[in-house]
Order: sequence, then C-alpha cells, then structure tokens
Amino acid sequence: MLIRTKISYYFHIFAPADISKIAVMKEIRILDKTFRELITEKAILCRIDELARQMNNDLAGKDVVFLGILNGAFLFAADLFRRINLQARISFVKLASYEGTSSSGSIKELIGWNEDIKNKTIVVIEDIVDTGNTLERIVDELVIRKASEIKIAAMLYKPAAYTKDIPIDYVGFKIPNDFVVGYGLDYDGYGRNLSSVYTLIK
Repeated sequence: MLIRTKISYYFHIFAPADISKIAVMKEIRILDKTFRELITEKAILCRIDELARQMNNDLAGKDVVFLGILNGAFLFAADLFRRINLQARISFVKLASYEGTSSSGSIKELIGWNEDIKNKTIVVIEDIVDTGNTLERIVDELVIRKASEIKIAAMLYKPAAYTKDIPIDYVGFKIPNDFVVGYGLDYDGYGRNLSSVYTLIK
C-alpha cells in the first residue's frame, strides 16, 4: 500500500467547558512522507456551500464560463459546479507547475482550450494559489482571448507565498506556506483521492 492511514490523538489544553474541542487528527503516509490532516472533508464541503451561494448571488444574470485548472482542481470544480444554480458552462485546461513537494517555478503550455470566452465572465477554479505564477499565466491567456470579466476561485490560498497583484475573489481556506496533499492535490501523483487536506509533517 502506498497510502497508509493512522489515527493519532492530540490532546490540547482547554477549559473544561471546551472539552468537545479535543480533536482526533489523522496521519497518513504517502511514499516517503508523513502528512497530518489539516482540513476535514466536512469543513471543505461546508465552505464550498458558502462559496457557491456567494457566486450564485454575485454572478446572476451574467454569461459565465467556469474554467477548472487540471489536474488538481477537478474535485473542487465538480463539487462547486454541482452547487451553481446559474445557466453556466464549465471547461478545463491543463498545465503543470509542481514537481515533488516544491514548486518548480516552470509552467508548461496550457492545453485544452475549447471554449469561446470572448465577452464572457470567466471563473477560474484553482485547487491552490501560492506564488501566483500559474494564475498569472492563465489570466494573461484570458485577457488575450478577450474575456469581459475574470474572477478567481481558489480552494486553498497561501498569502505568505503570493507574489502577484491579481485579486483572489473566492477563497476556500487560507493556509500556511506548507506543502499539502489531498482533495485533488498530489505528492508525486498520489493522494488526490483523499477527501481531506493534509499537511506535510516529515
């Protein structure tokens, strides 16, 4: 088995009235790395409900195309789009900027464009925004293709790593500048199927 799950118990000191806050935190092993649960499946789905409600309100009456960025955003895009009540379309493009547990800084060619986005509102669906290099490349392409409005939705956002001025309109969770896996994100191709998000501990 490449992925092994171990439940570890971490007891924090709270006042007696807050005893329910004692958490059960999962640890998993993927290849040579150990990860600890950072965001639970329940928290993720609750937050997506909130984001979808906000988008349904903000984008009402607009001609909207959701643009999922593969591979990492496929789960977030699917769960989010199921909750969208607009007359909207969804498409996907693919690129790559991660190798192992650190960003390589190199961005490959965008492939998969099959939508006419001229004069349309585009919602870019990202699994994670860290430096913003990938996002900048995508936004530049959308501008060239004459999108009328560009919105950014990121499941995870690392403020400490972000180096660009592009606003992130819809943020699921702000997280530290640590390597994470799960809910679409991978470590060397593994872990995308995990329903929670896990952070690297060793």
